[in-house]
Amino acid sequence: MLKKVSVSVVTLVLSFLIIGGCSSSGGGGGESCPETNTSIQPCDPETGGPFSLEGANEFFPLVVGNESVLEGVEIDDEGEEVEIRIESTVLDETEMVAGVETRVVEEVDIEDGEIIEIARDFYAVTPDGTVCYFGEDVDNYEDAMVVDHEGSWRAGEDGNKPGIIMPGDPQVGQVYMQESAPGVALDQAENIAQGEELDVPYGVFDDTLTVEDCNPLEGGKKDEKVYVSGIGTAKDETAELISFEEGM
Repeated sequence: MLKKVSVSVVTLVLSFLIIGGCSSSGGGGGESCPETNTSIQPCDPETGGPFSLEGANEFFPLVVGNESVLEGVEIDDEGEEVEIRIESTVLDETEMVAGVETRVVEEVDIEDGEIIEIARDFYAVTPDGTVCYFGEDVDNYEDAMVVDHEGSWRAGEDGNKPGIIMPGDPQVGQVYMQESAPGVALDQAENIAQGEELDVPYGVFDDTLTVEDCNPLEGGKKDEKVYVSGIGTAKDETAELISFEEGM
């Protein structure tokens, strides 16, 4: 009897975990991410391309010299308020990744006035305007010192593949892989709205694309971003665009 009860209990527990783990409704952690419906084939170095360093994607322009700054306040793991600042610059630099020449975009993440991360992101553009993400080199900081490079990955290494950071013709309902580095970064995104008004310190915009990012490595944690035509990211969760300088 004890063995039968134990088996039944185990079965019930496993059933609960499987059913609970497959839920994809709602928007909190502990849920799975939606299934992708947009192929990353255009970004595959072997079957996609040809690739260029600049393109006509209105929601993710890779214009050298573009600089944007977002600021906001978030709550940390200890329930304390943290002032955040995100500085993004399209550099006049390129990097060869998986045999593709990519444009380098530097992103600096700052919390309470201290740098916590500097990432060099690698992008390339296909003829239809799809912006492909080929990886990132990450420096993580503590007390102004680099402590590790956790989160770094490159397409073409260790089974990693490039992802789509922005489709060439974004449509509501598209779900696509942004990062495809098993065990390191598996972020995906879903386009959930277009044309919704956005009011941030830098201005008011209605030519927008709202995207919900989902991270299966963090139990389906979801974050919302809003992109503005001609600018790029104008809202990242609580961080909002406070300044934008257009490059040449």
